[in-house]
Amino acid sequence: MAEGLRERKKRQTRQYISDVATGLFVDRGFDAVTVAEIADAADVSVNTVYNYFPAKEDLFFDRSSAVVDRLARWVCGRSKGESAAAAVLRELREEVEAVSPRIGLMSGYAAFMRVIENAPALRSRLWAIGQEVEANLEAALREETGATDDDPMPGLIAGQIGWVHSTVMAVIGREMVAGRNPDEVSREVLVLLDGMEQLLSDTVLNYAVRDH
Repeated sequence: MAEGLRERKKRQTRQYISDVATGLFVDRGFDAVTVAEIADAADVSVNTVYNYFPAKEDLFFDRSSAVVDRLARWVCGRSKGESAAAAVLRELREEVEAVSPRIGLMSGYAAFMRVIENAPALRSRLWAIGQEVEANLEAALREETGATDDDPMPGLIAGQIGWVHSTVMAVIGREMVAGRNPDEVSREVLVLLDGMEQLLSDTVLNYAVRDH
């Protein structure tokens, strides 16, 4: 369905407020900027800001919805004969090889990560996002395999796959903050992925193989 004029204006307004807020956070730090200052800089009311973003942290992590279902989406889209872990490893490698900004391989990511490092509230929110990523993956694995609620395997497998993803993201964040070149980091992370795959057991690597 095509996006209507009203929906497009709302989306553009939301994005503009978020962009203004992120610019202020990068310049001055998350804790030093108030919602009132963001509203003033974006030329909207404080209520308008809260209508789009219930919490101040939401202004910074405005694209988190694309992250929280990432692993579940990759698993649900795996090919015939491909396991859940293999699908995630393949998708991660493709993102890394493409030096994709979606996983932080870009010059501006360092400033983004520094804001998080200096704000306890953002570090807590980032941890919560990671938990949501893993929970969504576990739910997807249960649905894909037909596992019962008391079957521990989906949770255990989700933990192992989540470890791969979170480790890659942490390494990229650390290296970009250190001022590294994205292309160099990409090459190193590909080697890291090979090493992590070797550490995964056959049980993990062969779990939830799609047979149709």
